[in-house]
Amino acid sequence: MDAWIYLSIMAAAFQTLRFMLQKSLSMGTLSAGGATFARFFYAAPCAFLLAAGYLLWGDVTLLPLGGLFWAYALTGGLAQILATWCVVLLFAQRNFAVGITFKKTEVIQTALVGLIVLGDTVSIPGLVAIVVGLTGVLVLSDTPDLQGGRLKRLMNRAAGLGLLSGALFAVSAVTYRGATLEVASDDAFLRAVVTVSAVTLSQTLGMMLWLRWREPGQVGRVWAARRRAIWMGVASLGGSVGWFTAFTLQNAAYVFAVGQVEVIFSLMASVLVFHETITRRELAGIALLTASILALVLVG
Repeated sequence: MDAWIYLSIMAAAFQTLRFMLQKSLSMGTLSAGGATFARFFYAAPCAFLLAAGYLLWGDVTLLPLGGLFWAYALTGGLAQILATWCVVLLFAQRNFAVGITFKKTEVIQTALVGLIVLGDTVSIPGLVAIVVGLTGVLVLSDTPDLQGGRLKRLMNRAAGLGLLSGALFAVSAVTYRGATLEVASDDAFLRAVVTVSAVTLSQTLGMMLWLRWREPGQVGRVWAARRRAIWMGVASLGGSVGWFTAFTLQNAAYVFAVGQVEVIFSLMASVLVFHETITRRELAGIALLTASILALVLVG
């Protein structure tokens, strides 16, 4: 298999671990904003040291990063912050595996954004795959225990957060790929670590200012939780390096498609770690969504 496939699987594994730690920290220890900030705060120093070490070890001269690089990087960084925040809020609404699956609508949404923004055409089989995926999302978002009619059951907070996080993650993936391609080097790993370092540093500074303004005390709580939160930063860095390096080698939609293995990882975590029960309806929704994404890649 090509290197980008292995990198995507590695990134999905690290990302599942990071979301597990993030969910644990958001359950009473930190607010949604604090748990989101911790993901960047503890990853930024590791990313900077990795980039600096690689530059020194390889005796590489990094050319100045242009304005287009920073436009891509900062746009992607903001989209990722908002997307991660949505996912943390989503964990309080539904269980772990379903929350991750809602987020994975980013693959389908990337195809739709590509059609609207870039004019990429979608074949009839591709359109069928998207409809199957939409069906899976509706099955997942239909919460039987809510009072009211079917429309109310489908249009709930969990569905909105999941779809929004998917859209924001799709935007971040496309802009991150754009940023890595703006780094003047033929070394895919160098382009990835430089971009990760720049993005995580800007995210850390931006969220620190926001939390000091809107949620006083959260920065201190993030530091107090460092014994657990630092591992979330390490997992976050591993995932980011995997994703970003894969983005330099392959179209983001294909990278995300392989990353659907995260659904399987999250199911294992949901049952084995959080001791949550996956219903048949939720399994059916996950299966439909996963099948649609795989089909979308095959016919795309």
